[in-house]
Amino acid sequence: MTEATVASPCTNVCRLNPEGICKGCFRTRAEIVGWRAANDDERRVIVEAASARKAAS
Repeated sequence: MTEATVASPCTNVCRLNPEGICKGCFRTRAEIVGWRAANDDERRVIVEAASARKAAS
């Protein structure tokens, strides 16, 4: 298994809004919990989804 190369989008502002989205990185609770086990392809999907949430806010 190769080491993941996609950096975490965490900004150390770890507070979830009422919808369960982090106010710092815009990931869902499930995305945050699953980050460590995710491979690079899964991490890219998470980062893209978080970016879209941030742009929509």
